[in-house]
Amino acid sequence: MKNDAEQKFKKTLEALDIKLINIRAGRANPAMLNGIQVEYYGTLSPISSLANITVPEARQLFIKPFDKSVLKEIERSINEANIGITPINNGEVIILTVPELTEERRKDYVKQAKSICEEAKVAIRNIRQEVNNDIKHAELPEDQEKQELLMIQDLVNEYNKLIEDKLKEKEKELMSF
Repeated sequence: MKNDAEQKFKKTLEALDIKLINIRAGRANPAMLNGIQVEYYGTLSPISSLANITVPEARQLFIKPFDKSVLKEIERSINEANIGITPINNGEVIILTVPELTEERRKDYVKQAKSICEEAKVAIRNIRQEVNNDIKHAELPEDQEKQELLMIQDLVNEYNKLIEDKLKEKEKELMSF
């Protein structure tokens, strides 16, 4: 039961990492484009499968499509995704320049990160509840049951600490100028 719980905790942490990556820190990151789909010959495809995405400078992304005919579609999809960046199409590549973040915007992003981390903690607590119920219904000897419950609680504490560390790291990243 401990291994099952740990696997679920790890998946929660992986999901948290993905959500935190999508919070911008004023730096260009190809992951910012994850989830943006481009219509290509009638099929929706992720930008990463249609183009090379490079970071020539800390605040710029270059998107160079393998097929130039899809350039306008990529530009349109980025505009529609409303990621807060206006794409510049020069006929060869699409350039995204990430704007500097204002102090107020940084604080909003920190709040957003805290909210995401709190959701992860709630998910961990729900998993703990599920596993604790399984342990209680397993008809184990009382001392073994207590030991199992303690092991699960130790795991919960460990993963909550990891979530807090990730939040502090993201907060530091967002608030640094």
